[in-house]
Amino acid sequence: MTTVDEFRRSVSAAQPPAGVSPALQALWWVAKDDWDKAHKIIQQHEGKPDCDLVHAHLHRVEGDLSNAGYWYRHAGRPAATNALDEEWSAVVAELLG
Repeated sequence: MTTVDEFRRSVSAAQPPAGVSPALQALWWVAKDDWDKAHKIIQQHEGKPDCDLVHAHLHRVEGDLSNAGYWYRHAGRPAATNALDEEWSAVVAELLG
C-alpha cells in the first residue's frame, strides 16, 4: 500500500490492510465511522508522535477541540484548521511515507 487512494479504497474491506501501523489502523477505522475502535487502538500507543497526531485528529472528529489541542501539542504539531477529510488524507500520506 503506497498511496492515499489505495488506502482509502481498502476501507471497503472488513479489516485494515495487514502490516499497517497502529496509527494507520486507527485512521482506517475512523474512515469506517468506528471512532471508538480507532480511539481504543490509538490509546494503546500514546506517546508515539504518529499516534499522538492521529489522537489529535480523532478528537477533532469528535468535536473536542480542547482535547485535540492537547494531543497536537504532544505530537509537536500546530492544531489543524483544514477540513477533517483534508487532514485525514494528509496524515495518511505522511504515514505511508
